[in-house]
Formats: sequence, structure tokens, C-alpha cells
Amino acid sequence: MRHYALTTAVTLFLLLDVGVALSPKFLACQLQKPAIVSPLLGCPSGTIFVSPTDRRARFKKVQDAISSLPNKGNAVILIGEGDYHETVNVTRQAPITLLGQLSAKTAFDHSGNASTRNLVQIWDNNFVQPGMDDAQSSVLLVAPSFNASLIGAGPTGAPLQPLFGNVDFKAYNIDFQNRAANFSISQALVTDISYANASFYGCTFESYQDTWYTGRNASTYVVDSILYGQTDYLFGFGTAWFQNVILANRACGGGIVAWKGTNLTDAPGNRYGAYVADSKIIRSPDANMTTPTDGRCFLGRPWNDLATTVYLRTYMDESIAPAGWKPFNDDRPVIQNTTFYAEYLSSGPGSNGSSRVPIEHQLTSHEAEQFTVEKVFLEKPEWIDYGYVV
Repeated sequence: MRHYALTTAVTLFLLLDVGVALSPKFLACQLQKPAIVSPLLGCPSGTIFVSPTDRRARFKKVQDAISSLPNKGNAVILIGEGDYHETVNVTRQAPITLLGQLSAKTAFDHSGNASTRNLVQIWDNNFVQPGMDDAQSSVLLVAPSFNASLIGAGPTGAPLQPLFGNVDFKAYNIDFQNRAANFSISQALVTDISYANASFYGCTFESYQDTWYTGRNASTYVVDSILYGQTDYLFGFGTAWFQNVILANRACGGGIVAWKGTNLTDAPGNRYGAYVADSKIIRSPDANMTTPTDGRCFLGRPWNDLATTVYLRTYMDESIAPAGWKPFNDDRPVIQNTTFYAEYLSSGPGSNGSSRVPIEHQLTSHEAEQFTVEKVFLEKPEWIDYGYVV
């Protein structure tokens, strides 16, 4: 037992030395252990182990583990390797951390990424049908109540709720998938984060339409992750920062980002919007080969006239349309000047700023200084793991 703990410590030191993007704080817990060793070795005290196959696990389902938690206190759940067909619903206010188990054989591979090293897949196959709110198709919901999770329709969405949910939700190295979706089906969400703070590290999110939703009064941070989609696959009404992610276009529909904003009277100091930094936009390797993407995918379209979307230092392949941005639909054929669309130091064949719509802002270096994590969230969020460095 002492020998294994020492080996884990040495491995952790090497990880920090070579700079592979994993969590120094939780790595010792996440690494799979030999059968003779407790799977919780190296984990924070009180960690709950979930596995569909390991007899030592306390639960077989992630939702069962979450439902067992008391209302107060930090909670850590280690999720063993496996395929979990379930919807995960988090209404708890106190902090929760979900850790996907990792193999020492692949976790430190420089050529790997979230899609190759993750051993945990959480998925469901619900999609939006008549009479359903979009939220009811989501695989992961982090919201204080059913009404708070609702998305609604139109420029203002579901009614504002006077409550707040989880103050610090974290997930590491988990693949979240909506497997109902394909290029012809309706909305099929992967996440619904509303009235909560949530951050994700080394994860993947896979669907086609409406993959990712950061809802009303929510703040989200995603790093070292991959998001797959086709139509408005990043959409929201809160504040979302995407750092060092890959946006993988499975086809083109609407825009990559569809966002709403709120006026400064209702939200003083409002920085609601989607912010993508130091990232890549590519045609997905699993894109529908019969649907061309070259020059057809738009960076975004405004869900309401106060939408904000900013791309910072992002590589864009040939799938991006030269105009960059488009109106929402025929009923709203013009992008209003209250919408804020901007780029800074975009690169790649899809980054030709001279062809962008006139309303877009090509930021100067001084203007770009206003778009940092601290300035967007109006503070340095305590719920972000800054030790996870890409």
C-alpha cells in the first residue's frame, strides 16, 4: 500500500513537470488502482465511489449517489469506468465535484485529449417533442428547481425565478452525450446549467442542436474540452467562458452560438454572453459527409437583440462562413446594433475579418483587455479550479 502511494506521488510530480492537462488536486483519486487497492486511495475524505460493475462501489448510478447527499457540506463523487444511461439532476446548493476515473496508460499521453482518455460516458436519448420544454431533454441539469431549469421561448424565455442553486459544481474527465440526436432530429440538450455556478475540465459534450445551455443567472467555465454540434449548439441566457476548447461542427445550421442578453436596468454591470478564448473551431471528424460545411457555418446569431459573443485568439477552419454572423431568422432579418459581436486575433482559413458583417467588432489589443475571466464574471470566481492549467 505504501509503495503504491509513493508511485502515485511520483506520477503526480511527473505530470506537473510535463504539463499534461489534468487536475493536480484530484489526479491521485482519479487514477484507476490495482484490484487489491481501494479505488478511493488518494481521494478526499468522504468521497463516494460509483461503478456499474465494481462490487466495492456504493452506488451503480450517478444520480443515486447525488440523491444520497446531505444538504450541506462539500461532496466528491468518483465515477468508475463505464457507460451510464441516465439523466443527472443536481438541485443541491452545496458544492459537488464529479470525477471521472482515468487509466494511467492513457491519462498522460500528450497526443490524447478529452475524447481519447475519458473512461466515463453519461448519456441519455431524450429529444424535444411537442409540448416539451427544451430542458426536459437534457442529460445533465444543474438548477435549483424544475421551474428554474426551464428555458422557455422567445427573447425573454421562462419566467425569472427568485432562487439560486449549486454554488460550485465541478466535473472532470466525463463524456456527456445526448445519443438521440442526429442532423435531422429536433433539439436534444446535453447540459442545462441555470441559477448555478458550474465548471468543467477535460470533458466532452455531444449532440447536434442545442448541445450546451448556460441559463438565466448562471455562470459556467469550460476548459480543455470538446463540444460537438450543428445548430446553435452553444446557447444561453447567462455568462459562459470557454477556454482552450474544440468546437466541432458536425454540420451547419443557425450559428455555433445563439445567446440572449439582459438590459442594464435589470442586470447592472451585465456581462451576460458567450466568450471563447484560445480555442479551435473545426469540421468534426464525424461530420455528415453528405452535408458540406466549407464556408457554411456561422459563428453565431442573436437569440435576442442584446446578445453578446466574443471570440479571442481562436483558430477557425474553412467551415466558417466569411460573413461570420447572421440574423436569427426571417422574422428578425437584421442584427441590431444593441448586439455585441467581436473577434480578437482570430486565425486560420475561416478568420478573414475583411469579409465579416459590418456590425462585428474587430477588437484592438486594448479593447481585448476588457475580456478576461475576472472582468467578464465581475470577480475572480472562487468556484473555478485555477490549478487545472492547459
